Amino acid sequence: GGTALLFFLRDAVPIAAVPAETYRLAVSPTLAAIPLFTLTGFFLSEGHASKRLLRVFRALFGWLPGGTAVVTGVVCAFFTAFTGGSGITILALGMLLLQALRHEGYRDEFSLGLITACGSLGLLFPPSLPLILYGVVATIPIEDLFLGGILPGFLLLGMVAAYGIREGVVHRVQRHPFRVAEVFAAVNEAKWELLLPLVVLVAIFGGFATIVEASALTVLYSFVVQCFVTKDLSVRRDVPRVLSQSVVLVGGVIVVLGVAMGLSSYMVDAQVPARLVEWTQAHVHSPLVFLLGLNAFLLVVGCLMDIFSAIVVVVPLIAPAAQRYGVDPYHLGVIFLVNLEIGYMTPPVGLNLFISSFKFGKPMTEVYRSVLPF
Repeated sequence: GGTALLFFLRDAVPIAAVPAETYRLAVSPTLAAIPLFTLTGFFLSEGHASKRLLRVFRALFGWLPGGTAVVTGVVCAFFTAFTGGSGITILALGMLLLQALRHEGYRDEFSLGLITACGSLGLLFPPSLPLILYGVVATIPIEDLFLGGILPGFLLLGMVAAYGIREGVVHRVQRHPFRVAEVFAAVNEAKWELLLPLVVLVAIFGGFATIVEASALTVLYSFVVQCFVTKDLSVRRDVPRVLSQSVVLVGGVIVVLGVAMGLSSYMVDAQVPARLVEWTQAHVHSPLVFLLGLNAFLLVVGCLMDIFSAIVVVVPLIAPAAQRYGVDPYHLGVIFLVNLEIGYMTPPVGLNLFISSFKFGKPMTEVYRSVLPF
């Protein structure tokens, strides 16, 4: 925000340009989906949904070598898709998953690295908050971006699962025998949480609801399930607390987005995207070389900026250049989000690193080492 003000003042442009851009963000018709999906994630994380889902995925995958590591990846991806912030996933599930991994004989360094890395694993799955924000900033249909992220999301999840299986084989960790009765019992217990992604996808892709209407539907669904069906939360005692936590998180995100929009506006006024397009076309002639360079650039961005401000500031800069090279906008969106997902666990400002260090009481250097393989 300060950078935006300094740039505008230097060019003698009224600093009202910054709140004007904030207003443009505030009246975006899809912005309401961000706080609503985040509130859904808080309802899930504050109840006992994590324990029920852990039981389901352990019953399904626990027989594999490294089964609990696979389960950790799947559960974290499920929660991050709805909370939209990997930090919430680590704070809500971290200790539960760490105890489960330790109990079955996984190395502490592997367990710490796995949970820290998996905290951001679900960012490509609908209805992830960064996916929605990217669609808003890039002005592309969010529903199509949801579809574009599904296969790459499963690819990342599969790679983490494969690494977990390798860990299980090498260190001969404990497995859980596959029992059909346990699968049915676990699925029956967690059926309401398991239906939630189906509710979202059917509502959006079945043409029954817009993205904002679907987000409101998921809030209502999760509220009714957690308060009246499973009764994990009390309407009088717990719901006000959950609402206040959600408001604090979303409020912080919106403030970051508002001032980042101001900086992005300056970049556009100063013709930075046009100059960037001219420079890349003069020096880079191959679309593949452009994409490789873009990946390297985005990894650096992920080291220095949080994902929300990076989307608002950087996307308007790179989108015109990518268009000149014929890069599909959804392809570009997935590349962008994957690199920023890696940024969550890259020093010096990788958010997952700080949250894991705080949650598990580990020195930052130990957390750095643990996430390096991931």
